[in-house]
Amino acid sequence: MKWGELSVAGNELWDAGLYDDKHSFVWKLAAKVLDLLDAKPGERILDLGCGTGHLTARIAEAGAHVVGVDRSPEMIRQAKQRYPALRFEVMDAREIALDGIFDAVFSNATLHWIREPERVVAGIRKSLCPGGRFVAEFGGKGNTGELLSAVRRAWLKSGLAGTAPDPWYYPSLAQYAGLLEQHGFEVTHATLVDRPTPLGDGERGLPNWLKMFGGAFLEGLPEATRERLVEEIERASRPKLFRDGHWVVDYRRLRVVAKRID
Repeated sequence: MKWGELSVAGNELWDAGLYDDKHSFVWKLAAKVLDLLDAKPGERILDLGCGTGHLTARIAEAGAHVVGVDRSPEMIRQAKQRYPALRFEVMDAREIALDGIFDAVFSNATLHWIREPERVVAGIRKSLCPGGRFVAEFGGKGNTGELLSAVRRAWLKSGLAGTAPDPWYYPSLAQYAGLLEQHGFEVTHATLVDRPTPLGDGERGLPNWLKMFGGAFLEGLPEATRERLVEEIERASRPKLFRDGHWVVDYRRLRVVAKRID
């Protein structure tokens, strides 16, 4: 994947192959949130932001009737190819068009990408039947704080105009619980946990991560400028995020369970 072929999370240009090859930790570290979902046979479950479908398949293994949706056509194409017996659809989380038919909505590592959380939460509520539950894990307050600080320093050192983009939505526990309550949910579980995450692939771990998830920092820049910025980000990040030969990103995850109330 060249720097000119970025995976930009702000639109649909995700590299599903790079996602599965170098960033499988996104779904492999979802055991805790799957436990919170506790899918039962016969339940109707929506997997919101399903990516390449691995967690959708895990939910289906519990006997649930699951639908996976994702904004990226490339992710959905790969999910359908890998799991042809399951149902997948291209759908924006801000425009959920599946009203009142699910017992649960599940989401892993998706909601921090969407800076219109009110629209997402309203759509989730509409898609649930009365008493249905919403179970999610995503980046919470302080997520990737050290990395973002390094990006800001690298941006200035590279002589780029303005300030570095801030592409993600990382709410505090109180902020998100309040948002859910305002939209007709009762929050029954919420926690914010530190989860330092090894990237793997040695020295290439952080550049690969930036290719996959850092499109907001790199898009629109000439290739030479992108390469220089990535080198500066690596330099600025190394003292705190490079350990024992590999990169460890300072993830903090917000896990939440809420019930639709009427």
